[in-house]
Amino acid sequence: MHQVVDIELGADILEANKRIASDNHSLLKKHGIKSFDFIGSIGSGKTLLIENLVEELKKKGVRASVICGDVTGDDDFKRISQHGVDAHNLNTGKECHLDAHLVDHALEHIDLENVDVLFIENVGNLVCPGDFWLGTDARVAVISVTEGDDMIRKHPVIFGLADVIVINKVDLAEAIEVDPEVILRDAGRYAPNARVVLTDAKHGAGISEFMGLLGL
Repeated sequence: MHQVVDIELGADILEANKRIASDNHSLLKKHGIKSFDFIGSIGSGKTLLIENLVEELKKKGVRASVICGDVTGDDDFKRISQHGVDAHNLNTGKECHLDAHLVDHALEHIDLENVDVLFIENVGNLVCPGDFWLGTDARVAVISVTEGDDMIRKHPVIFGLADVIVINKVDLAEAIEVDPEVILRDAGRYAPNARVVLTDAKHGAGISEFMGLLGL
């Protein structure tokens, strides 16, 4: 009986999240905002990629807002804020992912009339975020070559849900003896519908192509 109750509660939570996420999506579409949920492990380079995107969008006169999700702390929020964009910090406490309800509350503090693109940096995790759509247009899964060439094989579900896969830190691939082609092959196998780009966020390589995949 206990197991049945747990399953029912889990289903209720996911269904409630789905409803709120749908409302978030409708709200963002109403204001003509493109939105992206960035998922990936801690250290994969999500923050730096978003920083690159923000700077490139500023050159085009495109207004970005960023929601920074972490279990605790505000390090990423501080980094993003230095770029002069509307940024908001979300701490989940013990939870290993953002959910649509938290994003809903964050949206209440964003001037949606003055935003063209919203980036949401999810908590650094490649398992938990998979079940919780936030209401964005697309999911971006980020992997660093420093995590090894087997990360997609180890986490096929989360990458299978991604619309775009970023293989980051390719400048370090040779030094750590990781072949990006292996990761590319796994992406084709486990996430055949995802678009894939190679980047070196530290030096800006691949950012223009990445923006193209996002329609920016």
